[in-house]
Amino acid sequence: MNDKAFGQLSGLAGRLVAESLISAQDAVQAQKDAASEKMHFVPYLVSKKNVDALRLAQVASHEFGVPLFDLDALNAESIPVGLVEPELVVKHHALPLYRRGNRLFIAVSDPTNLAALDEIKFHTGINTDAILVDERALSRMLTSWVEAQESLTDGLEDLDASDLDDVDISSGEEQKGDEDDRELDETPIVRFVNKVLLDAIKQGASDIHFEPYEKNYRVRFRTDGVLQEVVKPPRNLSSRLAARLKVMSQMDISERRVPQDGRIQMKLSRNRAIDFRVNTLPTLYGEKIVLRILDPSSAQMGIDALGYEPDQKEMYLKVLQQPQGMILVTGPTGSGKTVSLYTGLNILNTPERNISTAEDPVEINIEGINQVHVNPKVGLDFAQALRSFLRQDPDIIMVGEVRDLETAEIAIKAAQTGHLVLSTLHTNSAAETLTRLLNMGVPAFNVASSVDLIIAQRLARRLCAYCSLPMDDVPRETLLKEGFTEEMLVDADIKRPVGCGECNNGYKGRVGIYEVVKITPTIARIIMEEGNSLQIADQARLEGFADLRTSALRKVAQGVTSLEEANRITVD
Repeated sequence: MNDKAFGQLSGLAGRLVAESLISAQDAVQAQKDAASEKMHFVPYLVSKKNVDALRLAQVASHEFGVPLFDLDALNAESIPVGLVEPELVVKHHALPLYRRGNRLFIAVSDPTNLAALDEIKFHTGINTDAILVDERALSRMLTSWVEAQESLTDGLEDLDASDLDDVDISSGEEQKGDEDDRELDETPIVRFVNKVLLDAIKQGASDIHFEPYEKNYRVRFRTDGVLQEVVKPPRNLSSRLAARLKVMSQMDISERRVPQDGRIQMKLSRNRAIDFRVNTLPTLYGEKIVLRILDPSSAQMGIDALGYEPDQKEMYLKVLQQPQGMILVTGPTGSGKTVSLYTGLNILNTPERNISTAEDPVEINIEGINQVHVNPKVGLDFAQALRSFLRQDPDIIMVGEVRDLETAEIAIKAAQTGHLVLSTLHTNSAAETLTRLLNMGVPAFNVASSVDLIIAQRLARRLCAYCSLPMDDVPRETLLKEGFTEEMLVDADIKRPVGCGECNNGYKGRVGIYEVVKITPTIARIIMEEGNSLQIADQARLEGFADLRTSALRKVAQGVTSLEEANRITVD
C-alpha cells in the first residue's frame, strides 16, 4: 500500500516522504484533504499535520532550486501597496514582497503554486518570480498584511456613502465601462474619493488638496477662503489615491515626474453638474493633487448676491450696457474675479449679442457664449484668439487675463472700435491697474480713452447668521482710528464671530468687497499726464469712489463681516 501510495505522489510530496518528514500514506491523504478543504498543500501540512515549516521549506528549496528567503528579515512597511488586491493574496496564499523594474517577487511556501504567479501576473501586468519562504512566517505575515489592508480602508468603508448612489462622476470624455469597471467603482478607494468630492461641494469648498508627506497624508478643503484639514487617510494609500484621481481626470498614471492637468465632471442630478479642474504636482513624497471646484451656478446667482454697494452696482450695470469700452476686474488669485466677469456676461447674454471669451482655462461653461480655451503650445494665445474674435463679428469680448503688451493693445483696439471688452489683471487696486497698463507700454491716450470702469475686489468671510454676537465693548475712538467715519457708526451693527454647528469658526459663506472706479474726465487727465497710482487713488477718493478698505468697513458696520476679517483682507 505504501509503495502504491508513494507512486501517486507529486514531486514535493515524494521528496517529503523521502526525507521522512511524512509517511507516504499521510502524504496521499493530505493531498486529498487539502483539495477538499480548498487549501494549498504546504499550508495544510503545516497547520493540520504539524510538519516542521522551516524543514519543509528547506526541502522544497533543494528540490525545485528556488531560493529560500527569511521573511523575518523583511521590513513589512516595504511591501508594495496597491499592486495586488488582498482577495488575490488570500486566495493564492502568496504575498508580493518587492518590485524591481518590471518584475514582482512573490513569497510562496509551495513552489508548485504556479497558478498564483500566473494570476497575479495577469492582474498586474508585471512579470512575477517566486521566492520560497517558511510557511509559518508566511502565514504570520499574510495575517498582519491583510489586517493592515483592512485597517487602511476601514475608515473609508465606514463612511456614510449613501448619498453617492445618484451621483455620476466622469472625466467628461470617459466611456462607460464593462461589468468589471462597475465592480471597481465599489472599491473603498473609489468610494472614498467620490465621497470627498461630494463633501467638498456640500461644504461650499472652492478647492480640495490631496497632500502626501513623509509620515502622513492629509486632505484639506479651502472653505470660505481658508484651508481646513478634513481627513487624514493612511500614508500607504498615497499612490492609490493619486492613481484614482488621475484615472478620473484622464491623465497618464504612469507619469509621475511632471505636472499634469485634467478635468472631472460630477453630475449631481439631471440639471446640475459640477466640474473639477485637476492639477498634479510631483513633490518629495509623492504627487500632490489639487482640485478647483467650478460650479456653474456660482456665475448665475445674480449681481445682487455678490455684495456690491448700491452705487457700485449701478455703475457696473450702466457700463455693461454701453456699446463699447473696457471693464477691468482686478485682484489676487481667488478673489472672485471670474464670478464677477461671468455675472456680467450672463446679464449681457441675449440672442441679439455675439459674445466670445478667451480663457486659460475655461472655468465655467455657459450656454450661448463662444468660449475658447487658449493653448500657447499650439500658438493659440490670448493675442491670437483676440485677433480671430475681431473677424467673427463680435459684440462683446472677454479676455481671461491681460498678460502682455500685445494682448493689451489688441483688447484696447477692440474697445475703441465698437466692442465691449471685459478682462482681468493681477493688481491690488484700481489705481495700480491703470499704471500697470502704462508700465506695460500702452500709450496713456489709449488707456484714458478705452478703459471705462475698474473693479478691484476681495472676498471676505460672512459672519454666521446663527451665532454672531454684537461687539459693544470697542471704544468709539478705536473704531475711528480703524477708518470708520462718523456716518458709518450712526447705525452700525458691528459683530464678532463665535462658532456653532452651522458654520466654520463663526463664518459661513463669503461676500465681495469692491472698489469700483469709473474713469472720469479728471482721472483721465491724470492718466494722460502719466500720473502715478497715488495721484489716481487720491482723485478717485475725492470723487467719492470708496476704496477697498472703506468698502470692507461698510460691510463691518452692516454686520455682514467682522472687523478682524476686514483687517485680514485689506490694509489701512
